[in-house]
Formats: sequence, C-alpha cells, structure tokens
Amino acid sequence: MEVPFMPTKLIFLIVAFAISLSLLPMQATVVSAAEIKVNSQATFEPNAIILSSVSFRTQPSTDSPRIRYLVKGERVAVFERVNSYWYKVTDSSKVVGYVSTGSQYIDTTYVEEENQLEADFPSPPNATAVSSVSFRKGPDTNSTRIRYLKKGEQVLILNKTNQYWYNIQDQNGVIGYVSTSSSYLTTSYIEPYKQLSRAVAAQKVIDAGSRYLGVPYEFASSRNDTSTFDCSDFVRQAFLDGIKQQLPGDSRNQAVLVKSIGTTSSNWQQLKKGDLVFFMAYKGYTPASYASVNKATETVTHVGIYLGDGRMLHTYSQASGGVRIDTIAGSQWELRFLFGGSTY
Repeated sequence: MEVPFMPTKLIFLIVAFAISLSLLPMQATVVSAAEIKVNSQATFEPNAIILSSVSFRTQPSTDSPRIRYLVKGERVAVFERVNSYWYKVTDSSKVVGYVSTGSQYIDTTYVEEENQLEADFPSPPNATAVSSVSFRKGPDTNSTRIRYLKKGEQVLILNKTNQYWYNIQDQNGVIGYVSTSSSYLTTSYIEPYKQLSRAVAAQKVIDAGSRYLGVPYEFASSRNDTSTFDCSDFVRQAFLDGIKQQLPGDSRNQAVLVKSIGTTSSNWQQLKKGDLVFFMAYKGYTPASYASVNKATETVTHVGIYLGDGRMLHTYSQASGGVRIDTIAGSQWELRFLFGGSTY
C-alpha cells in the first residue's frame, strides 16, 4: 500500500506541537468541597508568613489535591510539623491544609515542643537506714507497708511531714513515708525553708529561677551543672538555689511529691506563687483536641513554676529559647494543664 506524501513543513509542525504538549504541566487534581476542612472554632493566631507562592494542599503529599496557592506575604498559623517536609496550617479563613516546610516558601516562629517522656532522675540521697524500717504509703502505722528499707540503704528525704514521719524517695523512684526516729535513719536533711513564710519562700524560688532566664534547653540535661536544663531539672535547681529544698529530679516524681502533700488543685487560677504546675503531652491547639481526654489518667510530661497572674516560669524546647516566662490562659498550656500545688 502506498504511503501518502506528507510535506516536510507539516511534519515539523506536528512534531513541534507534540513536544509542546509534553512540556505542559499535568492538570492539578481538582479539590472537592468535601475535602476542604474548616476549623471554624479555632482562633486565628498567625505565626508564619509566606515568602513565595506555595501549594496549599488537603494532605501532606504532592499527590494530594491543591486547595489553592498561598501567596507571597500571606499570613498563616502553623500548628503542627507533620514531618520534615510538611507543616499543618490554617489560613485566615480557618481552612486547614498542608504546606511545604521549605525555608524558601515559609518563615515561621512555630516551635516544636519536646514531648518526649523524661527518664527518672532520683536526686542524690541524704539519709541512710541504720536498721530495717517500714516504708509506708502514708504517714501512719496503719498505712499500707510498701516494703522494708534495709540497713545501709540510702534514700532521699523530701519533706518532714511532722515530728514522727519523713516523706522520702527510694533509689527506685518510689515515694513514701518512714519514721523520723534516729534509731532507723541517719540524715543530713535540714528544712530551713519552713522557717520562712510561704510568700517569702515562693519569691526566693522565683528569684532564683529567674536568674536562669535564657539558659538553653536540653532534654535529659545533666543534674550536675546549670549550663542547660530540661523542665524538671530547672525546677529542681530553682528550689535548691532559692530555699535549699531538694526535689525529685524528674517531673513525674515531682508530681507525686506535690500530690503527697495533699493541697493540689486542677484549677490553675486557684494556685499560689511558687506552686508547681504540671501538664500532659501536647495533643493539639484547640479544646476539641482534648475533649475526649481523661486528665485523671494522663501522664505528667512537663512542669513549671507558677508566678501568679496567670504566668509561669519554665523551659520546654531548644527552639523556644530555653528558660522563659509564658502565659497559661488562652494557650496550649491551659488546655494541657493537669494540676498544681505546693512542694511542702
């Protein structure tokens, strides 16, 4: 069969057209109204600015539908870093979506909080059992015995509950009570802070902690120096410097101590200056993120010192600048608050 003749010019035009089609971008997936999420209850608090036009997508993937392009100069609220490549954000219309973390596209003050669970950090012991003695759950001979402390065993006295009972922590991190009798314990423990009024003691702790403003954050920081702190290390050092009170070295056991005193409150507005404030892990920046949370069973992951007037002194991440003062009301801290109270 004879092939019809095709002029050279026509062939060139066809080839050029085919090449031009291959260079056209693939049509973006059209996003449906059902795929667009709007958080109408959220307060729009921008913490980022768009540096150059960037895709605003329904999911953290370049294959997901594009909601629209965010434009240069537009302000958005970053509230989660999903991974190394994507931020979860809301725009001024409270539409929720995802954008690239690339520094050429977005500049943000968002900081990723250290949500890791602390290791136990028992503080150095200040007492030794000179004979076997009951280690009990409460300051009463009728209270349940946890076990017997052995002769020669070292413990940390946290508080003198009354003339008969010490509140102590053993080297397994367990907190309970033992007799104050010198027949059972020998100790270097003193409690000069109890000679001060509560208000004076609180201010001494706050003043001591404030001297560390700006000291860098380090998760699992050394308890032997003050060049860096994590949250509980900072709190421990402030109390040690301020009133010579030796606290447990981690936030969970600091919480156990405060609960053992029996003056805790789940309403931060009822707390006093110098009280410790305890928080659960971050789950989101809206009340809805915590609606199904049973705070009674949540693990303590963070601690700070209450300053009064809705403020606290604490440290929580490298990016946030180390030891700092933050407001509780209307912030993630209010949503995450578990309880607070006095250390003695």
